[in-house]
Amino acid sequence: MAALTLLPALAACSGNSESASTNTSPGTHQHSGTAANAAALPLRTGERFQNLGMSRPYTPAPPAGGTDDYRCMVIDPKLTAPAYLTGSQFEPQNPAIAHHAIIFVVSPEHAAEARAKDAAAPGEGYTCFGNDGLQGSAWVDVWTPGGKETLLDRDAGYAMKPGSLIVLQVHYNLLASGGKAVGSDQSSVRLRLTDGTANTVPLTTTNVVAPIELPCPAGETGPLCDRDAAVADVAKRSPGTPDQAGRLLKMCSGGKPQPGNTQSCDKRIPAPMTVYATRGHMHLLGRSIKIELNPGTATAQTLLDVPSFDFDNQALQILDRPVHLKAGDKVRLTCTHDASLRARLPQLKTLPPRYVVWGEGTSDEMCLGIMTTSPDA
Repeated sequence: MAALTLLPALAACSGNSESASTNTSPGTHQHSGTAANAAALPLRTGERFQNLGMSRPYTPAPPAGGTDDYRCMVIDPKLTAPAYLTGSQFEPQNPAIAHHAIIFVVSPEHAAEARAKDAAAPGEGYTCFGNDGLQGSAWVDVWTPGGKETLLDRDAGYAMKPGSLIVLQVHYNLLASGGKAVGSDQSSVRLRLTDGTANTVPLTTTNVVAPIELPCPAGETGPLCDRDAAVADVAKRSPGTPDQAGRLLKMCSGGKPQPGNTQSCDKRIPAPMTVYATRGHMHLLGRSIKIELNPGTATAQTLLDVPSFDFDNQALQILDRPVHLKAGDKVRLTCTHDASLRARLPQLKTLPPRYVVWGEGTSDEMCLGIMTTSPDA
């Protein structure tokens, strides 16, 4: 995603000039990794950089039968005063195996829980399929292939209290090597911090999700073409995660699967908020993704529209102007996938046919809409 538009209230400086709708043919669509990041954009008045890294290398070790490993690294920024996170840049040391990374901020009240989970696991960090597994943490940013640092041109940032910790969740994808280790990783993240002002707008992240219900294409057969068997296989490869496929069915379609390439789900906004930027996340079968506000009404707006999804270009997209959402507004996420790509993509064509549902692995799928927001007073 995207050449980012300069706005009156919010600007993006990404160094990425390619369009989010760049078409990628099924023959070339693949997770190629991202090279190390270029030099940082300049600091602005009141800002400072803080570079944080894993204390030692980690060699991914997916669960038996899997090709994906989610690892949470606990990092102490050693804050002694309140600060705001105004920008971040994940820097993969081994980009060939980095599928995505999420930055969480853990409140000081829950720092001991994070440290205990870290200490109880051997090696660097702890296993964390799904999310960071902590109470009192907040998702503040995500890196996906093609992602560059996005700078906010307003007095806004993610609040961090003294004593807060950073959890860096890295999804390692070993699909190309069949789940076997292909070297270690010692990634880092560069934070852009400011002390803030009395008028600093606190940012939050609001997510929208939709089901994945992709049956085996006509002519393909196998044990995993049975939906129940496929769901059980996802659970085996992603230990400790809830049944996301079942949860999404209850939330979005009354508990009954509706197989098909296109799926959607509506989310009611619980409280007033402002949306500044959006991004969509899918895996290798993704073809298009859209986020709509109040669809089918006189106030309908499109917040995100990626008609030709490119896995290797998922950077944040900035709205032309911030959009204010009222309590009760409806946000609809719609994703289209193409199950036939499993038989054509180099990374997937050797895998057995399967009914594809929501899963943490690169060979599974997701339909995730991410919105950079702030609560309205």
